Amino acid sequence: MTTRRSFLTKGALAGAAALAAPTVVRAQEVIKWRMQTYAGAALGEQVVKPAVDAFNRMAAGQMEIELSYADQLVPTGELFQAMQNGTIDCVQSDDDSMASPTEVTVFGGYFPLGLRYSLDVPALFTKYGLKEIWEEEYAKVGVKHISAGAWDPCHFATKDPINSLADLKGKRVFTFPTAGRFLTQFGVVPVTLPWEDIEVAMQTGELDGIAWSGITEVYTVGWSNVTNYFLTNNISGAWIGHFFANMDRWNALPPHLQEMLATCFEQSHYHRQHWYWAGEADLRLNGGKLQLTTIPDEEWKTVEEAAVAFWDEIAAESEVKAKVVAIFKQYNEVMQKAGRPYRFG
Repeated sequence: MTTRRSFLTKGALAGAAALAAPTVVRAQEVIKWRMQTYAGAALGEQVVKPAVDAFNRMAAGQMEIELSYADQLVPTGELFQAMQNGTIDCVQSDDDSMASPTEVTVFGGYFPLGLRYSLDVPALFTKYGLKEIWEEEYAKVGVKHISAGAWDPCHFATKDPINSLADLKGKRVFTFPTAGRFLTQFGVVPVTLPWEDIEVAMQTGELDGIAWSGITEVYTVGWSNVTNYFLTNNISGAWIGHFFANMDRWNALPPHLQEMLATCFEQSHYHRQHWYWAGEADLRLNGGKLQLTTIPDEEWKTVEEAAVAFWDEIAAESEVKAKVVAIFKQYNEVMQKAGRPYRFG
């Protein structure tokens, strides 16, 4: 017979047993992103891997980024399309190299003579409105523009010495699409190849030179082993590179992971600021492999004047391009009038 007392006692024992039993909690599924950078493995160790490693540690098992280097998942020229359709979640590149179909693509990478120093990039994006323009243009095509930052300046590293503009004529040079378009007027023959093939192409004579980076990268990626000279005149004082993400994948992230990702990428921009700035000076003096050459300032003015004409040519192509060119002109005018140390001469 079950009495009221025994019923209550059995119920209490059953409740206690239930509380003592281990609670089964389904582990949260880790968010995994695939990311590809424009950079090869040797360069990627500096320009992106530290940021990805830091994010993966801080995400503490909630999210993990799997990083691939240049051309490992898709060719660099197909990066935008792969990100847009979701094959890749996140990309580090300039607009130009990944052939993004936006009105601002021509300004990515090295926009000829538009920048003098690496600090010009964050100044233009945060103070002069380029950030909002990039965000709007990429949102139109389903891509999140996360942030922009500076890389190194663009110099020529060549087999033969360049001491005048005439020495550039006929030189087959690996460079960026827009820089190549600009340099053709000086007789340069732009060549497009997979990043990993450049060293061999220099050895076989398919290329005469490289206009893709500053001296830091020339040494870091091994191009100093296949070139002999480094031209101190540069096409641009800084490369504009970005972090992008597929818009749907970005929107699906919880806000704290979005903020963490953006913060890690900002730290990556800062790391490159001092890594390149120190490296460019040190390797000119202490690199030991490349001989420096210079085109005289009077002759180089021809290139600077041609760059301004090139800007006007670009501005005539669309309203958005005209707006960006106007910002470049305004910014450079302010820097020039401000004088040293913003601009010299």
